[in-house]
Amino acid sequence: MRAFLSPPFLNGNDERDLVAAALDSNYIAPCGPMVDALEREAAARLGFGGALATVSGTMALELLARALGIRPGDEVVVSDLTFIASVAPFVDRGATPVFVDADPATWCMDVALAARALEEHPRARALVATDLYGQSCDLDALIDLCAARGVYLIVDAAESLGATYRGRAAGKGAWAAVHSLNGNKIITAGGGGLLLSDDPGLLTLCRKLAGQAREPVPWYEHERLGTHGRLGNVPAAIALAQFRHLGDALRDKGRVWAGWLSRLPAWAKPMPVAPYGEPNHWLTVVTLEGRDPLRAVEALAAAGLEARPLWKPMHLQPVFRGAPAVLGGVGEELFARGLCLPSGRGLSPELMDEAVSILEAV
Repeated sequence: MRAFLSPPFLNGNDERDLVAAALDSNYIAPCGPMVDALEREAAARLGFGGALATVSGTMALELLARALGIRPGDEVVVSDLTFIASVAPFVDRGATPVFVDADPATWCMDVALAARALEEHPRARALVATDLYGQSCDLDALIDLCAARGVYLIVDAAESLGATYRGRAAGKGAWAAVHSLNGNKIITAGGGGLLLSDDPGLLTLCRKLAGQAREPVPWYEHERLGTHGRLGNVPAAIALAQFRHLGDALRDKGRVWAGWLSRLPAWAKPMPVAPYGEPNHWLTVVTLEGRDPLRAVEALAAAGLEARPLWKPMHLQPVFRGAPAVLGGVGEELFARGLCLPSGRGLSPELMDEAVSILEAV
């Protein structure tokens, strides 16, 4: 590939220096000083009370499902237009997902439909809203909705690190927010995740659960089941170096977004930007009029340019067949017409021009 969808971007020698320091310390096990430093950096930079570095964003969601005590018979309201990791940790523990369609104005969870879902499913324990393609969901409206219903609000902010909502970090104000440090994200550890919250009790519990729920005694004592969920010291060093360049990453992603906007033909409509915040422009996403997104993906791939369809809505996934859903047809339409364009920080204007020429010919 000449241009991947969203490849990792390294900042000179910064990552190499911190990884070397971790190796020189011989501290390569899970946890360690780089993990501690990453958690402090993330919490301070994003304005949360604390952070927990995990082996993946999915693991952070699994820890939240464990902390909630999710079990068979519970229901969890979740975004329909999302990646499956937003849903699977709760379903794995026995919960029934209730899918809520997207708002056409933001592509994130439709708040009015979410209110209907909670009314129709009073057993719901939590609401998991996804920040789609780097754009925050309507956080304050969801906070008020969940508070009125006594439901825990979790923001799957895996794609929105660095985005803002009314001047604050994505997910700030929810019970918990989760970021991904996967290799394709705006900040990466090669893999990994972050669980952020202003609830110190939740962070303490999740930290314990991520260490196999070991009790604080000299021997291995367990009163409940946990898991192995803490990030290692070496990948944490990579993420720590990346965090220190978050502003550079946001600037570069914004440049790529603007470059696409200046070139897109009238039949390629970009994802709308919500008036309440600033996305991180993780991916440039468009809907096509009169052109087949799958044919576009194939044509771009033939030229070494990676593109993908939008997320397939969860209610259309065979694994969730028959699950309850509150829909308005938005996610299905976006999936049918949507295309994710190459959005790497180093994407050149020449490659954008080439991609547009290829799309014109599809």
